[in-house]
Amino acid sequence: MLKKFIFPIGAIVLCLSLISWGVVGHRAIGQIAENHLSKNASKAVKELLGSESLAMVSTYPDEIRSYQKYAYTAPWHYVNVAHGMSAEQFKAALVNMDKPNIYKAILNCTNDLKDASKTREEKVFALKFLVHLVGDLHQPMHTGRSEDSGGNGIKIKLMRKESNLHGLWDSGLIDYAGMTYKELAKTCDVIAKDEAKTWQKDDVATWAFESYEMSQQLYAEAASNPEFDYDYYPKHADFIKKRLAQAGIRLAGVLNEIYK
Repeated sequence: MLKKFIFPIGAIVLCLSLISWGVVGHRAIGQIAENHLSKNASKAVKELLGSESLAMVSTYPDEIRSYQKYAYTAPWHYVNVAHGMSAEQFKAALVNMDKPNIYKAILNCTNDLKDASKTREEKVFALKFLVHLVGDLHQPMHTGRSEDSGGNGIKIKLMRKESNLHGLWDSGLIDYAGMTYKELAKTCDVIAKDEAKTWQKDDVATWAFESYEMSQQLYAEAASNPEFDYDYYPKHADFIKKRLAQAGIRLAGVLNEIYK
């Protein structure tokens, strides 16, 4: 089970760069994944990345997305769907969606890593994106509504500092913790083996629906009162920990399956 933890309530920096989970969050997910890799997967990852780690390559897709050459990857980071869907409706919409989205991108990256015809360069690219996108999908606002661009159009304040709902969940709340990525990974990676195995059995559509369900709650909270107080972070801290842990453990599960 997830243990409760307390962060100091101090100054908060709300990052408006919209880098999902922030550098610290993504690297923590990469570190957690490394903690759960099999020997075969660990060896295969090292052969592809060399001296780089999953933690260090986790932000690569955000670093390149502003370049015109990689503009086509922008829709890979999210999926926008209608409000109020059931699990069945959501998964059907996800599977049948024609345009590029995070769900399809994760499946494509996974397939590229399995494909013996792909070059080493193509596989490195796929691995870097897979690490990042699994993290993105576990951030609830990456499954938000199209009309407000996944919460980017929802203006909020946290302790009187202006931001938007997407930006707050991308990195603002991670920054609140005030930890290094290794400290954050250690704090989050306290999951029983049985629970970790259960998470790894879930399919990608299930990961997405978990985020979608939470996004509906976050939208409702913002609609009720968009000026969040000092208790907003403690209220959601356990959920944040769980999503970071799930992302890392599930990423490891995908890589372990690919390289078994």
